[in-house]
Amino acid sequence: MAKVVLITGGSSGIGKAIAEFLSEKGLSVYGTSRSPEKYTAVCNFPLLKMDVLDPASISEAIAEIIQKEGRIDVVINNAGVGITGPIEETPMAEIKKAFDTNLYGPLYVMKMVLPQMRKQQGGQILNITSIAGYMGLPYRGIYSATKAALEITTEAYRMEVMQFGIRMTNIAPGDFATNIASGRYHAPLLDDSPYKKAYSNTLDMMNAHVEQGEDPKEMARAIYKIIQAENPRIHYKVGAFLQKFSIVLKRILPDKLYERMLMNHYKLK
Repeated sequence: MAKVVLITGGSSGIGKAIAEFLSEKGLSVYGTSRSPEKYTAVCNFPLLKMDVLDPASISEAIAEIIQKEGRIDVVINNAGVGITGPIEETPMAEIKKAFDTNLYGPLYVMKMVLPQMRKQQGGQILNITSIAGYMGLPYRGIYSATKAALEITTEAYRMEVMQFGIRMTNIAPGDFATNIASGRYHAPLLDDSPYKKAYSNTLDMMNAHVEQGEDPKEMARAIYKIIQAENPRIHYKVGAFLQKFSIVLKRILPDKLYERMLMNHYKLK
């Protein structure tokens, strides 16, 4: 029997690539979108209406899948938002929105799917975080914080639900060639800002990294292998070698040396 998979944020980017790949592998895949009607012509899998900021819509989407399939075997928490800017100049409303989407959204989804997974005595939850969540990156600090929070929450959560046969895993991607740059919130470049020059240069560099990023299918292949694994690891990193190696360097280098390395990379002084 084909595994039933729910992917949040499945209408574009990494989520869509994962959904298409898993569908091709014979899994029964359901994606979600806040406006599924816009994407039905370009998706070869069902798209359900869901907003991770709206618990009622999460409950309805999960109930619809259970009604159709009788179970949910895998949940992939992929929906998320990007956010950049000097932390001092980033509106608090936008900071809250980033945490609502990147941390509290996945928590809502997990809270609502776990009763079904306990009932069926098993399931798997994969939380897509970010390599940026392993370090505080200049002008991307809030995004780093939201993903770091999800990483740590998953570490604790997986120990709590292991007794029910439910497995949780973090998958941290690096930069992939998607439309995330166009959809992320950018704190405006203010003419009188003391951060103007440094933020502008860093923003250009971040956008270039996304444009030159890896093929999202690499993430899809990694996800498929994790789903097939008998005993998945707690953490996976997927992306360019140097991005993954930056995590190793953070672990072994003195803090100030690593900070200097990041500042040199982003041309900050």
